[in-house]
Amino acid sequence: MKIKSFLAKPFANYIYKQIRKGMETAVHDQQTIFNQLIKLAAKTEFGKAHQFESIKTYEDFVQQVPIRDYEAFKPYINRIKEGKHNVLWKGQPIYFAKTSGTTSGVKYIPISKDSIGNHINTARNALLCYMAETGNTKFADGKLIFLSGSPELERIGGVPTGRLSGIVNHHVPKYLRANQLPSYETNCIEEWEEKLDKIVEETMTQNMTLISGIPPWMQMYFDRLQEKSGKKVGELFPGFSVMVQGGVNFEPYKAKLMESIGRKVDTIELFPASEGFFAFQDSQEAEGLLLNTNSGIFFEFVPAAEIFNERPTRLSLKDVKLGENYALIISNNAGLWAYNIGDTVKFVSTDPYRIIVSGRTKHYISAFGEHVIVEEVEASLLKAAEEENIHITEFTVAPMITQDKGKSYHQWFVEFENTPADMAAFARKIDDNLRKKNVYYDDLIAGNILQRLQIAPVKKHGFIDYMKSIGKLGGQNKVPRLSNDRKIADELERWVL
Repeated sequence: MKIKSFLAKPFANYIYKQIRKGMETAVHDQQTIFNQLIKLAAKTEFGKAHQFESIKTYEDFVQQVPIRDYEAFKPYINRIKEGKHNVLWKGQPIYFAKTSGTTSGVKYIPISKDSIGNHINTARNALLCYMAETGNTKFADGKLIFLSGSPELERIGGVPTGRLSGIVNHHVPKYLRANQLPSYETNCIEEWEEKLDKIVEETMTQNMTLISGIPPWMQMYFDRLQEKSGKKVGELFPGFSVMVQGGVNFEPYKAKLMESIGRKVDTIELFPASEGFFAFQDSQEAEGLLLNTNSGIFFEFVPAAEIFNERPTRLSLKDVKLGENYALIISNNAGLWAYNIGDTVKFVSTDPYRIIVSGRTKHYISAFGEHVIVEEVEASLLKAAEEENIHITEFTVAPMITQDKGKSYHQWFVEFENTPADMAAFARKIDDNLRKKNVYYDDLIAGNILQRLQIAPVKKHGFIDYMKSIGKLGGQNKVPRLSNDRKIADELERWVL
């Protein structure tokens, strides 16, 4: 037995016991975190404006602090970007996590000295729980790959700024640095296919034991390994035993990934975001992800159907029910307060509190980690249409996942009043507009992970005929602008020109 796997066993067992204790004290821990957050932020600009010093109970908080999205937080974020201190949290953030926004484009999510541990330690805890439950610690002696964004950071208002995965890369513990691949230099390469070639070159002859990343990125890596070696990934890496994934729904990719590996490996699912690391898979046996109830985040839950109400029902952890669809609201030790992250969750267990991610509060596409939302596609299409004097009757967008051959893309079903003279050029215009709106989508196109969008022109009255066919013509029924699957798209194929 090698030293890292040997030392990992007692540490994994210790952390696992602590986490299991935390399962029993989750409600109490949430109350403690709530009290700490309110006390520590009372003298910030936000705390003074919302009279934190008078907040004694969760009910007080609900009355004094409304639910907000990023747009409502922008004035505070802008003050931090101007160099102001003690705005949302004490001092200044140590990082901004740069992430895709709504109509405002890029979001800058603060990460504080207090909150960085939530991002780092939760990923560690997921691995340690796996070790303690399964007894598999051997992977700690091999090479570990984290497919991530560039760790190079810019400065915004004096605050180091970059993608969350790049920020986290700076905090990989020293004892894992020697095991970590790819190299720092390779991780800094922006163009994905160039980066992928270097990753393959650096890893193909190594003893890879753990591979982590967003599923579509891992699939491209596996495909390239097979092209270069002529072997299944599991044969090329006999010691490969753990795959860690998050960021998008794993299910559409699972079968193909396992086929590429050629044998079963254990998987660990994570629920991270720039705003916090919310949950992780703590067991290979139990359904769902363990809610991270003792890591600097106070959770609230709003019935999903009420999220856009002026005063929706707001629940703390003790009042949630199994199977209900809740919008996830967080307050954390980086200064986000009653913040709507846009995700919906369902509890599959309340003893302990385990969740599944059930969707988004709005229609969206994130089949590849791009988080494209309605406002972005509408603005991108309408800008192109206005410039070309094109009139649009109806449209919807869905992902086209082509895992076996070629590249995936967004497929736009558009019914035109007057058809563009050059459909390909019109599609490029929309694509360019969308890339400016959404940094994740831009990254995927620039990195050759996605092809540019493709338009499927729908015949006149095609959308009406579709709605008729499903019995939803008229009334308040509308075709969703975005879908994260192909249920609508596959039906609409019948009306494509």
